[in-house]
Amino acid sequence: MKGSPGLDLFYSVDNDLKIQAFSDSDWATCPVSRILVTSYCIFLGKSLISWKTKKQTTVSWSSTEAEYRALASLTYELQWLKYLCDDIHLPIHVPFCTFSDSESTIQLAKNPSFHERTKHIEVDCHLIRIKIQKGLILLSYVPSGCQLADVFTKALYPNPSKQNVCKLGLVNIHCPP
Repeated sequence: MKGSPGLDLFYSVDNDLKIQAFSDSDWATCPVSRILVTSYCIFLGKSLISWKTKKQTTVSWSSTEAEYRALASLTYELQWLKYLCDDIHLPIHVPFCTFSDSESTIQLAKNPSFHERTKHIEVDCHLIRIKIQKGLILLSYVPSGCQLADVFTKALYPNPSKQNVCKLGLVNIHCPP
């Protein structure tokens, strides 16, 4: 996206009030620090309304933990969006469809029992399980090829990158469709 300064967000007038969210992480790719990058993107209908990419301050012990941290960050944002919609009396449908490309993270989030191997994950990350149980989010698997948050965490080949940019709702203002 850095090489495309003409890209801009497009918001359609005929948008439904359905929130979908994608979270992703890039585990230990920095060869010096092994710090991970987490990202998420949130759509209201087909319009991108929130996104974040952040280099974390801690090192994760596994790719599952890294994906779980990204999902926890997304869950906090979704909870804030729910509060915002309630405050402005905007009827929004819950649960929010939330997608991750890590099956082990989804299983960990849905499993009510903790295991010895997962105790190193910070307590606040377990917010995800509570929000699933309370019906705020509906967590589903999405194949890596359909993971829209990938564009925020990884350098993709040109074709997948262009496809994801289009799916994010970005249009070139210099060459309108």
